[in-house]
Amino acid sequence: MIDLGLSKMALIGAVALIVIGPEKLPRVARTIGTLLGKAQRYVSDVKAEVNRSMELEELKKMKSTVEGAAQEVENSIQTTTSDFEKDWAGATSGLESATDLSSSLDIAPEYKHPGKNWRLKRGSTPNWYKARQGVRTRALSGAARVARYRPQKLN
Repeated sequence: MIDLGLSKMALIGAVALIVIGPEKLPRVARTIGTLLGKAQRYVSDVKAEVNRSMELEELKKMKSTVEGAAQEVENSIQTTTSDFEKDWAGATSGLESATDLSSSLDIAPEYKHPGKNWRLKRGSTPNWYKARQGVRTRALSGAARVARYRPQKLN
């Protein structure tokens, strides 16, 4: 901003003290301080906006370069695949065994049962673990469930 030395500040303070007077000087200094703070905030906001716009322009440039590179890669992949398809068609056009192979691939393989039975559990959990975890091992009838969970009589 403005380069003011200590001697210049003292001179400005002395002139302000004489012109404004000692009664109004604190209020004027406070007002000047708030105005300087607002000016600094405004300058920092403008700087931030300029930096943001510069970053946005850089991002737009980067986006265009990335899109161009992606387009080039896509074009090269398309040309490579079309060349490969032409070469493949030329290589397989003279071979009759390729048609025999493709016809044998059209037949679906025969279904084979996997041999699993969901009723039979392969692994067994020990009974002591089931008892400790509270796993039900037997089905309870309705009467047995009522008898089991019936509240105790107080005597």
